[in-house]
Amino acid sequence: MWAIAVLSGAIMCGCGGGAPTASNNPPPPPPVTAATPTISTSAALGGAVVATIADTTAGATIYYTLDGSTPTTASQVYQAPFLVASNLTVNAIAAASGNTTSAVATKAFTPNIASGTLVWSDEFTNTGSTNAQPNPLVWTWETGNNSGWGNNELEYYCPWGSSSSPCSSAAPNSYVGADDNLHILAEQPSTGVYTSARMKTQGLFSFMYGRIEAKIWVPESQGMWPAFWLLGNNIASVNWPACGELDIMEHIDGNNPANKGYDWVQSSVHGANLNGGVPYTTTGFTAAAWHTYGMIWSKGQVQFYIDDPAKPYETFSAATQTGTWPFDQGPQFILLNLAVGGGWPGSPDSTSVFPGEMKVDYVRIYTN
Repeated sequence: MWAIAVLSGAIMCGCGGGAPTASNNPPPPPPVTAATPTISTSAALGGAVVATIADTTAGATIYYTLDGSTPTTASQVYQAPFLVASNLTVNAIAAASGNTTSAVATKAFTPNIASGTLVWSDEFTNTGSTNAQPNPLVWTWETGNNSGWGNNELEYYCPWGSSSSPCSSAAPNSYVGADDNLHILAEQPSTGVYTSARMKTQGLFSFMYGRIEAKIWVPESQGMWPAFWLLGNNIASVNWPACGELDIMEHIDGNNPANKGYDWVQSSVHGANLNGGVPYTTTGFTAAAWHTYGMIWSKGQVQFYIDDPAKPYETFSAATQTGTWPFDQGPQFILLNLAVGGGWPGSPDSTSVFPGEMKVDYVRIYTN
């Protein structure tokens, strides 16, 4: 009996101690492969499409290329739908923590669209009789004063529908009027307080290469700073200025003595250690009228024009600019805004007129 008891105890001890067995600690399952991205399209104009890339893996980051090369996790991060108006191949992968990288999704586009074809536009059409919201499928808004937006600006940017002070939903700073124009208003609701609007297509629409133009009327008043410009989709991952900035139109009032009586309209390029821009200062030119401000964007080069795309007044290229040329790395999104004050135009003064108004008839993109 004693021997049996000892044996039984040994058996019992063996169940609770000693080296673990393989059956108690099975190996971890192999990593799950991230789902292959899907590439879908919606119709634009003239045979062009807007491409959207999506993935079903939770927390996945999508990386893609537009030149047919195989994407890696060092490739462009997908941030927004983009216009496809030329022959190209989109390749995309998805990567997520705890997953192996997905297979490559690929889609070839051969639209064969003729040069000069209108492929996207916002005509700011309003079929009603009251002021309407700009298309929420295209436009979103910056909000607040963001410590002067890096330029010591004075305005507080109000999104559509905001009643948060100093904004007013009853008097929006941006709207599409019954005249089929976009209106961006700079207001002074109280002494030293200024409101305006900064609209953007970030996360909703972007494009790379082509000719973009907008028909715009800008205010002539001290301290007003209207602009029509682009920023790289990858600003969320590489920040500014590495993302690239293309300023198609910035206007400073010609009544400012520092501008020598000229209406100062400037186009410029910005990147890492890259800054270029020369003002368009033509005698007799007044910005307080309808003008078409445009840019012709091709690989390694951008050109800017006013009214006539056949007569660009500025050309910048990767070959002639110092610093890092960021304008071939991926699509960019569109911005329209009316700033108040800041280091460039200076503050409003007793001559400044409020409300100041920037009007936009349309924004259009054509093939090169």
